[in-house]
Amino acid sequence: MSAAELSLANDAAETGASTTVISVDAMGGDLGPAAVVAGCAKFAQSHTDVSFILHGPKAKLEPLVAKRKTLINRCDIRDAEGVVTMDAKPSYVMRHGKGTSMWSAIEAVRNHEAEVCVSCGNTGALMAVSMIRLRKLEGINRPAIACLWPSRNPGGFNVMLDVGADIRADEDDLLQYALMGTSYARNGLGLARPRIGLLNVGTEEHKGRAELKVANDLIAAAAPAGEFEYVGFVEGGDIPSTRCDVIVTDGFTGNIALKTAEGTASLTREFLKNAFSATLFARFAALLAYTSLRRLVQRIDPRRVNGGVFLGLNGTVVKSHGSADATGIAAAIALAFDLAQSKFSERLAARVASAAHARQDAAQQEAGDGNTQ
Repeated sequence: MSAAELSLANDAAETGASTTVISVDAMGGDLGPAAVVAGCAKFAQSHTDVSFILHGPKAKLEPLVAKRKTLINRCDIRDAEGVVTMDAKPSYVMRHGKGTSMWSAIEAVRNHEAEVCVSCGNTGALMAVSMIRLRKLEGINRPAIACLWPSRNPGGFNVMLDVGADIRADEDDLLQYALMGTSYARNGLGLARPRIGLLNVGTEEHKGRAELKVANDLIAAAAPAGEFEYVGFVEGGDIPSTRCDVIVTDGFTGNIALKTAEGTASLTREFLKNAFSATLFARFAALLAYTSLRRLVQRIDPRRVNGGVFLGLNGTVVKSHGSADATGIAAAIALAFDLAQSKFSERLAARVASAAHARQDAAQQEAGDGNTQ
């Protein structure tokens, strides 16, 4: 145990408080380690019950941490000289990435030194390394990436998965996504009985690919035991609506929807800025509407919902946007902290296991009924 970790452990013992340890890949972001350290400091200002394991070149990280008073004696720096670039191929990182900050950050979760990992790095590489080091939960075919989506629901967000872990998904995968999304909504959003919707080209039961129609029946049948409400097929317009809390889809469709929404939000902010700066009268109008405009900009700011969660692994990994600044990184850390506090990884594993057992029992019963006929 490092001196920083020992100090934190002693403080926790004296106060009776438990400290949540978050493993952070400090080198993955487009803005460099300064933004990552600033994001950690920003979150730590309001949370005394968190500490960090920062992974990256020690010579670069130590001066950055030393400048942040809120991080003093709350960071353990793990020296990792290698950096996974955004254009690195996942297959290459799997073979040669052992000395990188990304690999080291995930290893801390694998070794139970930290409850959750946060990285701004290459998504494909992060998923590949997470899968080989943390391994998939028993019963999971394909892990998924879940993201929070601004919505009209009282909590302000919906959950959508998969948004890019794998472009394929058959009916069994979609059922597993529904179960994992339920657990995420329950532990991440505090929803006792989440409403699940399956994304399709229409809400009519005869529409969609064959695997969607089968998944529709499987998810409906799993709803009572899974303690969620299944609302059936939903369309693209329902993603930010009040119709459901969790939107289930394949990674190809989900990723396109996510990137389209982010681009549209950025375009809307640009249009507003141009419109309210075009003339002197427009600038005056903007001054009068400043409070409302600021509220709108904050509402559609992607940084507020920064952080996709890798679901289906033996450990929790939060993927931050590569371009995230200190505010965005603090938001990703906040999400990671909440999931760690709720023991999300253990609860998800229990849910997947119980669902698998239920399906096995149902299959055996069906086989037995067939033999007695």
